[in-house]
Amino acid sequence: MAKKSKIAKSKKLLALKESLRKSGVKKVNKVSTRGVNRCKITGRPKGYMRFFGLSRLTFRELASKGELPGVVKSSK
Repeated sequence: MAKKSKIAKSKKLLALKESLRKSGVKKVNKVSTRGVNRCKITGRPKGYMRFFGLSRLTFRELASKGELPGVVKSSK
């Protein structure tokens, strides 16, 4: 598990970036550090799959259990 402080900081920065974008600021990169994509379940920053919002490890677990709709194994 990731440190809760890092997860909170990442969420805060992504929210700030989104609010700047919605307000119409042309240069959105005004935050001091960039937001990091993290897994929604474990908070892992590496191996992030953007389409699902999960890390590769969590994706593999959920896919093998059949909990991700539309995801099937490539080999039978």
